[in-house]
Amino acid sequence: MSLEALRYRRGSLRVLNQLLLPQRSRYEEIGSVRQGWEAIRAMQVRGAPAIAIVGCLSLAVELHGGAGMGQGKAGLETFIHDSLRYLVTARPTAVNMARAAEELGAFASQEAQREEATAESLRESVIQWAEAMLEKDLRDNRSIGEHGARHLLQASPQDKVTVLTHCNTGSLATAGYGTALGVIRSLHALGCLEHVYCTETRPYNQGARLTAYELVYEHIPATLIADSMVSVAMKEKGVSAVIVGADRVVANGDTANKVGTYQVAIAAKHHGIPFYVAAPSTSCDLSLAEGAEIVIEERPSQELTDVNGVRIAAPGIGVWNPAFDVTPHELITGGIITELGVFRPEELREALTRAEKGE
Repeated sequence: MSLEALRYRRGSLRVLNQLLLPQRSRYEEIGSVRQGWEAIRAMQVRGAPAIAIVGCLSLAVELHGGAGMGQGKAGLETFIHDSLRYLVTARPTAVNMARAAEELGAFASQEAQREEATAESLRESVIQWAEAMLEKDLRDNRSIGEHGARHLLQASPQDKVTVLTHCNTGSLATAGYGTALGVIRSLHALGCLEHVYCTETRPYNQGARLTAYELVYEHIPATLIADSMVSVAMKEKGVSAVIVGADRVVANGDTANKVGTYQVAIAAKHHGIPFYVAAPSTSCDLSLAEGAEIVIEERPSQELTDVNGVRIAAPGIGVWNPAFDVTPHELITGGIITELGVFRPEELREALTRAEKGE
């Protein structure tokens, strides 16, 4: 059984506070959009797919409790749109929340315009939309795992592969199963995984705290390494492929992911190791032509200077703490793994466009 980043039933949402892992496992109740925003901003919940799901479900929970119902259908529609705009501001780099807000907002407007629609029917429709999003993410993650494992094994001369990954892309970053870690899970289930190397992922240590936690929990053979050990691990540990997740993939295939991903891709290119990005189509943003257009979130300096509330950096030192970097598409040599299949960066736009048209 996989770990659960969130637990939902109609009218109730609880998220696993990932700031406390691996020392403590505690679920926090999310009863409103504001509480959802705060959990996302504080990184109690993180990972682009999970951010969008928690955001939309926090709205569903608040709607179930009667919020926005006092001013009729028009007032409820306004409340929904205002709530979605607010949720997008929590963490701007990950596209999933913005995309979900756009799609849910359009759906809500369409529902509200139906002649027979009432405030009650609009509320129910929006809640059902958010709940369906949760189920779709689970299905998509499993498809990503299957497509990625199959592609990687077909490209490898070995029966068993050794994979290196960065940050956390598993059950804790999604509705369940995971993206890049979902591919690793699928390889393990097939008996084709030799070993995993996961980076600590400074400064927030998502690899050491979360990915390592998931790998140990599921008895997957793995070793934790410092971010600065990536190149030597590739040289000496027989790494077959690198698989990472994504917070936003733009039209040309440039990919924003946890800071440090760019240098991992450079090292993989130097060593001739295929570099894969695993992400659902909801993480793909065809409205941006290239990675230079992505807004990169900068996090508080204390995340770099302090550990568990204790300062470890010299007082007075300046800090630059971007949460993400952008990997150029030409370094994504293995492919971009989606629920639709595995594509070269230059193939992605056409594949997504065809899927949207139902071709």
